[in-house]
Amino acid sequence: MKVTKEVERWGVFELSLAGPDDGNPFVDIQFGARFRIGTQEFEADGFYDGDGVYRVRFMPETEGVWTYTTVSGCRYLDKIVGEFHCTPPSAGNHGPVRVKDETLFGYADGTRYFPLGTTCYVWHLQDGELREKTLQTLKSSPFNKLRMCLFPKSYLFNPDEPKHYPFDGSPRDGFDLAKFNPAYFGELERHVLALSELGIQADLILLHPYDKGRWGFDRMNAEQDERYLRYTLARLAAYRNVWWSLANEYDLMTEKKPEDWDRYFRIVQECDYGNHLRSIHNCRERYDYGKPWVTHASIQTNDVKAVSGCTRNYGKPVVIDECGYEGNIHTRWGSLTPEEMVCRIWEGTFRGGYVTHGETYVHPDDILWWSHGGELHGASVPRIAFLARLLAEAPDSIKYCTARYDASTLEIAGDFYFQYFGPHRFAFREFAFPEGTYKADLIDTWNMTVTPLEGRFEGRSRIELPSELYYALRIQRVNEDSNAITGE
Repeated sequence: MKVTKEVERWGVFELSLAGPDDGNPFVDIQFGARFRIGTQEFEADGFYDGDGVYRVRFMPETEGVWTYTTVSGCRYLDKIVGEFHCTPPSAGNHGPVRVKDETLFGYADGTRYFPLGTTCYVWHLQDGELREKTLQTLKSSPFNKLRMCLFPKSYLFNPDEPKHYPFDGSPRDGFDLAKFNPAYFGELERHVLALSELGIQADLILLHPYDKGRWGFDRMNAEQDERYLRYTLARLAAYRNVWWSLANEYDLMTEKKPEDWDRYFRIVQECDYGNHLRSIHNCRERYDYGKPWVTHASIQTNDVKAVSGCTRNYGKPVVIDECGYEGNIHTRWGSLTPEEMVCRIWEGTFRGGYVTHGETYVHPDDILWWSHGGELHGASVPRIAFLARLLAEAPDSIKYCTARYDASTLEIAGDFYFQYFGPHRFAFREFAFPEGTYKADLIDTWNMTVTPLEGRFEGRSRIELPSELYYALRIQRVNEDSNAITGE
């Protein structure tokens, strides 16, 4: 028996036990544990990790002494009791990301979180050198969320077989969908942990249609899907940086019915005591994100202006996880200019949503960031980093103002106004400020400059602008005595 005796808050407790390895332990043996502290009690499913080893993991949210009792139909694994001490979190550990104030996100400890995401679907299935290059690229990037598939992908620029598979078997001999490959999941866990160490959320796509029967993972029946979901949740729910995406382009998986997705959501909700974020990504037909088991919307659309209406309709955060990709490949969706990519991200952000970056530039070895990771080649990333810095300087409670239709605006009324003009080349803007004195900064979002404007503004004011593309305006109320900005 191996057991964690001390774990930090939102860390990973693990208990490992020896048990039977005959038959099919993935199906034949149920194993889990109950965790208690004070009046709190949680249940976590365990999992078989091969070679006669059974594990159960748990993410504690309360500091102090926890007790646990295992539960199993196997007498070797049942009624094993113990305790561990949950210590304060280490520096940089803010806990899992949760929904805060309806349309905003925040870490569990209250720290602000604004998702700036990117997509690398199967970076974790590449060779070791490329995986390390991806991590190094992410380390110096502004991204704090990464979308990635759990299953391998058979699609454009992805013709090769992966080195490992999630199930026992091979493409030649077929796969036993009742027997998982622990080595595959162990490798996935190491990459999720590597992202956590960089402060990056792993938005895990549990199912996808990019198989076309090649391996059969997209055509599992309801029983196989449920077994896979439960096994995945048992292994990964203890990691604080995990988000659950039920599927990518779920509506292309035509063998699944709407009620199947509802049931899968409820399974994830039931198995995840840590209450990680949950959503599902569409191609054409959107899922009903208003359903109670969905924490936020994950939408594909090239019309980022739609985010404001979606936010209002769902009363939840809206992430446009696919607005197109900066690149030059042969598809319409994969050939956006960097200017258009940056404009879409700024526009969606200033309409109260969150827009995910992606990159698909032609590469001599067909290594595209969008799927394989590696290096970023486009011009949008430093501009996204510039946006991240400006948002970090803004007040935490800044929100989209639905009353300002002529320019996308984040604001705190009477204190802070941040407008993005995008493709509109205004020569000036007129404002009617509430009582107080204000100062303004002109922001060139492409050239990444902030220019303070001369003078102060009160009441009805006209602010001159350069009649150029991709500008923004930041206006802040000031205290005349100290010249300090209020609202910060």
